[in-house]
Amino acid sequence: MSNKASKLLLDHLSLLTTMDRSLPVLDLACGTGRNGLVLAQHGIPVVFSDKDTLALDIVKQHLLEGALPGRIWQVDLEQAELNPLSGQSFSAIIGFRYLHRPLLPAIINAVSPGGLVVYETFTIENRRFGRPNNPEFLLRRGELKTIFRDWEMLYYFEGIRQNPDRGVAEIVVRKPKQAK
Repeated sequence: MSNKASKLLLDHLSLLTTMDRSLPVLDLACGTGRNGLVLAQHGIPVVFSDKDTLALDIVKQHLLEGALPGRIWQVDLEQAELNPLSGQSFSAIIGFRYLHRPLLPAIINAVSPGGLVVYETFTIENRRFGRPNNPEFLLRRGELKTIFRDWEMLYYFEGIRQNPDRGVAEIVVRKPKQAK
């Protein structure tokens, strides 16, 4: 796959560039930062999280070279019995091509009221196209929509994307502001 930023992110970039910037955006399991770096280039502070130190070194280099607002967070998001997002708050969380179901409640809790989640990952439909094909890493039909059912749905797609062919679910949601 390409190192170009996700079309989902680019299509909804204006939502992220016009939101409150008092808290950073979390780029979840960012790899080499292809999506979060787009936000940083728009002046949005980003926390780049991943367990891969070599990938994070690449992100760090881009941040330094571009004098971009962001920081590196080397973390294993899949640590058993530990919620790495506990006590943290973000204006938005973006996640692409990553699914660790036990982390989903933590994502919901870590987004500030009125904040956004932009998320895209593979569905069970992807099995016919190759990897990933382990059901543990593939969303079931309607699963992503159900997880965020209490949030404001700004965009949702579930189906087949082409070039390359893959089964995906994509969502852009806003967390409700707390009751007055």
